[in-house]
Amino acid sequence: MYKSPDIAPTIEEILEKALKEVISYEEAIELFKTTGHEYQALIQAADLRRQELVGDEVTYIQNWNINYTDICTGTCGFCAFRKDQEQKDTYFLSVDEIVQRAKTAWGDGAIEVCIQGGLHPDVDAYFYEKILRAVKEEIPDIHIHAFSPMEIYYGAQQSELTLKETLKMLKDAGLGSMPGTAAEILNDDVRRIICPGKLNTAEWVEVITTAHQTGVPTTCTMMYGHVETIEHWVEHLEILRNIQKETGGFTEFVPLTFMHPNAPIYQEGIARPGTTGTEDLKLYAVSRLMFGDILKNIQVSWVKLGFKFAQVCLTAGGNDMGGTLGEENISRSAGAQHGVYTPPEHLQHMIRDLGRIPAERDTLYKSIVVKDDVI
Repeated sequence: MYKSPDIAPTIEEILEKALKEVISYEEAIELFKTTGHEYQALIQAADLRRQELVGDEVTYIQNWNINYTDICTGTCGFCAFRKDQEQKDTYFLSVDEIVQRAKTAWGDGAIEVCIQGGLHPDVDAYFYEKILRAVKEEIPDIHIHAFSPMEIYYGAQQSELTLKETLKMLKDAGLGSMPGTAAEILNDDVRRIICPGKLNTAEWVEVITTAHQTGVPTTCTMMYGHVETIEHWVEHLEILRNIQKETGGFTEFVPLTFMHPNAPIYQEGIARPGTTGTEDLKLYAVSRLMFGDILKNIQVSWVKLGFKFAQVCLTAGGNDMGGTLGEENISRSAGAQHGVYTPPEHLQHMIRDLGRIPAERDTLYKSIVVKDDVI
């Protein structure tokens, strides 16, 4: 497979190794630099590794997003969703409204609600607890995937609680898992440019590891394509890999390409206009080879990538299509063209068209039901 004279011996050796074990930081850097036949071999190796680790099933979940407020005290330079409290056309859903939306989603087939919002001045950890208890009281069996590490950190500070106290309280109230967002790029030099008011790398790691230790699993993410370098990508992946080795608490990795059109840091000339398709595919491939059997699920975000290119990314190491969604406002505010509900049948069609097997899952990948085993 890798014997072409167009592939350098070093790259050939790295890819041969990658089919059996995870690659190192230095090897990942080399793979990100590939072009031509070497690049094609990288994509093929990642796809083979994916097949070996998780087979040909491509999973998805029936879920619904509820963004409960766009009022936020944060100053993230990539966010076009947030508004100041004094601005017009802001919103802040009541707990009853959140519950009603969750009930509607459950009635339409969603088994998970993802609840997130801005850092509202009047919000604290006790407000999060109230949401969780109210939703669980009405829909005991729904899985609540909620509150980013930044929201947890902010809510704990607002309530004068420790992270452990906050997470234990929320778990007892019905928190099933957390999105591993707010990670952006886990490098403080980068964070000082794109999100200076946000929690730093060590604080993000502390929230995530505390969640895992408290029995709350999370996803993990990376928002890339703005001011960072390839070295920052690999540094970020290495941090995530080390956390997973320690806790085993990540359910999946979700690369999130930077949505630039309405982002302040792009409009001010600070950030580049996102990534190219080749860069996206390299990231999926290298992350698959860096994580190996340590973290088996890699999600392609159709909200960020669009359906057609998300399908292509499934050939570069991805094995999950994410959720059916609904009311996704954050990416669309930044300029994404997708983010409104899509029916399971559409995801199934995209998966089958690739020659893979659609499988519906729960949030934690514990229940996976094949929807069509005829290709």
